[in-house]
Amino acid sequence: MSPSPQTRPSGLVAPPLTPELATRSDASRALSLHFQRVQNDLLARGLLRTDGGGPDTTFTDTILARNFVRIALFDEFVATPTGLRAQPTISRLRRWEQPVRFVVEFGATVPEDQRREDIQSVGTFVSRLSQVTSEPMSMSDTNPNFHVLILNEDDRFGYEGQLRALVPGIDDTSVQAFMDLPRDTLCLVLAFSEGGSPQYSKAVALIRGEHPDLMRLACIHEELAQGLGLANDSPRARPSIFNDDEEFGLLTTHDELLLKMLYDDRLQTGMTAAVAAPIARVIATELMNNGPA
Repeated sequence: MSPSPQTRPSGLVAPPLTPELATRSDASRALSLHFQRVQNDLLARGLLRTDGGGPDTTFTDTILARNFVRIALFDEFVATPTGLRAQPTISRLRRWEQPVRFVVEFGATVPEDQRREDIQSVGTFVSRLSQVTSEPMSMSDTNPNFHVLILNEDDRFGYEGQLRALVPGIDDTSVQAFMDLPRDTLCLVLAFSEGGSPQYSKAVALIRGEHPDLMRLACIHEELAQGLGLANDSPRARPSIFNDDEEFGLLTTHDELLLKMLYDDRLQTGMTAAVAAPIARVIATELMNNGPA
């Protein structure tokens, strides 16, 4: 971990700021300018919507159930000898079966005003996720199991030791995905289980500190939600943040329903897509008809 880390309330852990550690490189500053231009371009095209969906994005129970299967029962990436490769692969239903304790950890170059904003954003979103799923989720410095890392490039380049300490026994492919982050990868989450179990036991989300405010918040929404078990993206999902078209920046009403379905007791952790799909259709119909779920 970072030298002499100090613990702060509300699930915030941050290394002490020193003049040497707090200095950002020219490369990191250039990356900030790049991502500001990216955000400006997305907004100019009407993307990164924050409205949650509306009359132009209606969907049916059939569409909701189909999207659930594609997003919750497929993996977005497959591990290869050269790293992670984007390739949707059928999987089992994965989720948390224990309380999820989130903590936010900042790189030393992330300024104090941004830290305050981000800890508020994460805390508010964790409360929303807990309410939507009816599962125990909280911000906690005590034995956290979901680490939200907000790092600038200068912080990330030296983070391999801390990452291995956070996730003992982490595989080299996951470390490589974290350390060799392409510029077009805006953020990521790595979720882990023990002994091949479908029950998650630990997760690490990486949010680039160089992102402007809305893109940072969008990454918080997507990666924390994906780290709960909605592991894949689908180009057919709309309105949804689980779609690489960036139309929506923040969790939508459609996505809240996916989370409700994921944590419905009628679905069991480890279910195959073939077994889960018909149950998902029943739950989706009930949710769309405002019935019991």
